[in-house]
Amino acid sequence: MAVNNRIVFITGANTGLGYEAVKALYTSSNTYTILLGTRGLSKGEAAIATLKQQNSSSQSTITPIQIDVESDSSIEAAFSTISKDHGRVDTLINNAGAGFDRSIQTGELSIRDAWQKSWNVNVAGTQVLTTTFIPLLLKSSSPQLMFVTSGTSALSESGRMDYPPLARINASPAAGWPKQEQMNPITCYRSTKTGLNMLMREWTKILKEDGVKVWAISPGFLATGLGGVGQEQLKKMGARDPSEGGQFIKDVVEGKRDEDEGKVIRATMIQPY
Repeated sequence: MAVNNRIVFITGANTGLGYEAVKALYTSSNTYTILLGTRGLSKGEAAIATLKQQNSSSQSTITPIQIDVESDSSIEAAFSTISKDHGRVDTLINNAGAGFDRSIQTGELSIRDAWQKSWNVNVAGTQVLTTTFIPLLLKSSSPQLMFVTSGTSALSESGRMDYPPLARINASPAAGWPKQEQMNPITCYRSTKTGLNMLMREWTKILKEDGVKVWAISPGFLATGLGGVGQEQLKKMGARDPSEGGQFIKDVVEGKRDEDEGKVIRATMIQPY
């Protein structure tokens, strides 16, 4: 698989795991054309400026692309821009995602609105974006399609208690109603990520004869601040540095997990369904 000069489009890339993936690619010994997807161009430009200041010797290029996965017009505009300026996408990394469980606790969103918004961002928006960009992906000589999922999405591990982070989220609360509020509620978040895993399997089937390698990337418990919990608090709960997730994504882009295509992958294993 050709690695140098790949055009890589990453959504949700101005912060968190997406930014760490951009950073890992930008500092790689390989050369990339990185399209940094961001809802706000000013935030994307600020992220790029910081990265370039810290890594002035990179031969790769980074360009901000305005993209909001909740907006079909935004997706279509991003497609038009990338099509006009680059003509293809070699690697599409669907990283944009969000958790809204805490918004239910605070009363900011109703249960229905939080679930609908979670599904819209984490699955429906990803599906619209992927479908829109397939024509550009199929113009690549070695296309890759990735979906960033969660280690909490595995149905077979929803009762697992031997790993502290899973034991914490899988533990049953005391009897009675209402239940005590969780520090980091993730019921709708993990449910939509389980749906995203099925979306990956469907795209694996759909693109099998087109030579597209497809994965769901499960980066592990990282201190990204997802869901409104601070990074330091997450680290106290056992979260790892987000840079580890960025390096993992880079490894997949660079062909180190080609034998595991069509699966949900963790850095050191296949994640069970």
